[in-house]
Amino acid sequence: MKNPHFGAEQTPVYPFNSADELTALCDQHGLSIAEIIIANENTLRPEKETRAALDSIWEAMQQCVHNGCHHHGTLPGGLQVKRRASAIFQNLSTHPEAALADPLTILDWVNLYALAVNEENAAGGRVVTAPTNGAAGIIPAVLHYATRFKHSPHTTKDKPRDAVHRFLLTAGAIATLYKKNASISGADVGCQGEVGVACSMAAGALVDYLGGNHHQVENAAEIGMEHNLGLTCDPVGGLVQIPCIERNAMASVKAINAARITMSGDGTHFVSLDKVITTMRETGKDMQEKYKETSRGGLAVNVVEC
Repeated sequence: MKNPHFGAEQTPVYPFNSADELTALCDQHGLSIAEIIIANENTLRPEKETRAALDSIWEAMQQCVHNGCHHHGTLPGGLQVKRRASAIFQNLSTHPEAALADPLTILDWVNLYALAVNEENAAGGRVVTAPTNGAAGIIPAVLHYATRFKHSPHTTKDKPRDAVHRFLLTAGAIATLYKKNASISGADVGCQGEVGVACSMAAGALVDYLGGNHHQVENAAEIGMEHNLGLTCDPVGGLVQIPCIERNAMASVKAINAARITMSGDGTHFVSLDKVITTMRETGKDMQEKYKETSRGGLAVNVVEC
C-alpha cells in the first residue's frame, strides 16, 4: 500500500519483532526506543499528526483522572462497590501537611490516579485503552506520577511535551512486543496479559522518562512482567471492579518500583524481556480456563455476593 502522504511503501524504517531486535536497532543507530517508533510512525503520517494524537491521548487520560476524582456514588452492576477516588482526592487536597509526616504520601497519589481511572471504566466513563480497558489505569497513573513528581531531562522549554510523547511511544513499543509474541487478552492468558502488560509498559516508559537508556527500559519492562507472571483474571460477578480496580493501583506502584530498581543499575540483567514474554505466553496456555475472565474460579467463586 502506498503512503497517502509521501507516496512510499508503508514499511517501517526500523522493523523489529522482538525486544532483542529493538535494542539492537537502538545500539546500531544510536537511537532511543521512542525515536525508533516515531521514525516508523513517520512512514504512515506526518510527524505532527502523530504528536497531535499523542497529545490527545494524554489529554484524555488527564480528563479521565479528573472525572474519577470528582464523581461520587456507587458503581453500577449490583456489587454495590462504592467509589473511593473522590474521597481520597479530597483528603489529599485538604491535608497537604500529611506529606511532611509521611514520605509515602506520593504513593497515595499514585493509587488515586489509578483508582480514579478504573472507577470511570467501571462506570462506563471515557478511558484510554492501554492496553485494555481493565488495565487502563496503570499508564495514566504512572505518567501522572512522572509529570507531577519527577523531572525528565527530555522536558525542555522548546519541547515541553517531549517527555510525555517519549513515555507513550516507549509504552506502545513494549505493548507491540506482547501483542506480536504473546497476548494482551485476559480471556487468553489471564490478567498477566492485561495488568501485567500495562505494568511492564509503564515501567519501561518511566525509565525513558527519567533519562534511562534503552537497555534499562528493556530491563524495567522485564521486571514489570516477571513479577506479574501467573496473574489470574477472576472478576467477581463478571464485572471489572473487584479485584480489577485495586489491582491497577497495585500494578502502578509495582511499575514505579521496577523503574527505580532498574535505574539503580546499568541495565545489565539475567532474564530478558523476550524470555519473560515467552514465559507469560506459556503460563497463559497452562492456566486453567476458569482463571481467564470467565468468573468461574478464584475470587469470583470465593467471594459471596451480598
